[in-house]
Amino acid sequence: MNSWNDGIRNAIYFIEDHLTEDIDINEIASKAFVSSFYFQKIFNVLCGFTVGEYIKNRRLTLAAQELCSTDIKVLDVALKYGYGSPDSFAKAFTKFHGVTPSQAREKNRSLNSVAPLKIKLTLEGGTMLEYKIVEKEQFTVMGVSRKFNSETSYQKIPEFWQEHMKSENGKIVCGMYGICMDSEGQSFDYLIADNYRPESEVPEGLETRVIPAGTWAVFPCHGALPKALQDVNTKIWSEWLPSCKAYKLAGNYNIEMYTKDMNYSEIWIPIEKN
Repeated sequence: MNSWNDGIRNAIYFIEDHLTEDIDINEIASKAFVSSFYFQKIFNVLCGFTVGEYIKNRRLTLAAQELCSTDIKVLDVALKYGYGSPDSFAKAFTKFHGVTPSQAREKNRSLNSVAPLKIKLTLEGGTMLEYKIVEKEQFTVMGVSRKFNSETSYQKIPEFWQEHMKSENGKIVCGMYGICMDSEGQSFDYLIADNYRPESEVPEGLETRVIPAGTWAVFPCHGALPKALQDVNTKIWSEWLPSCKAYKLAGNYNIEMYTKDMNYSEIWIPIEKN
């Protein structure tokens, strides 16, 4: 098993061993040998749900098992699995299982269960993925930014785009780039941006950010958005990066580049040599 699979496996084991404790996303990511920014992105792409959702579902699975097999008080179960009050625990439990914690103790009640994730070696890949390695000089972008949480960013970022394109700033910044950067734990900055022209004033409400010089893996996406971009994104994290021996991730940011041709876009991933 390669180091990539070892890292993901170690992260999953760490989560399982600490489900009754406060779990720091940075510590989880360190077990996978990547930053928290990339770990959350990769986890979401590979699993189809966020790290937070997985942890919550595993805790509620174990909570139900304890309620059914022991005489432990509901309050104690709630506190054990990270809920500050019986009400918040009951709300989450009922949403997940379809019954209240008290009802879960009744005979013949149906409950839901999420099993621990396991790494399996399967014959996958074999598909063509176009890319090129590019050296880029430092460049500056101008745009509008907002901070997002990794747990809700997939739903909130499209809303941010819609809001921007309807605003006055949408007439100034057309949205050549979508940039994730400056991550900290579960949050990161997302910019809708264009290239900055130094001779121009920065309008009120907009800001500039510097993208450092470095090596990038550039992945063309051919086809209608968002499917083409999503398909390539999945292949990058599930196939290309795990099998890439020459390069590793560099920097807590990545860029989606859009063109006037709605059937062509690119994903830029910062990398460095192993």
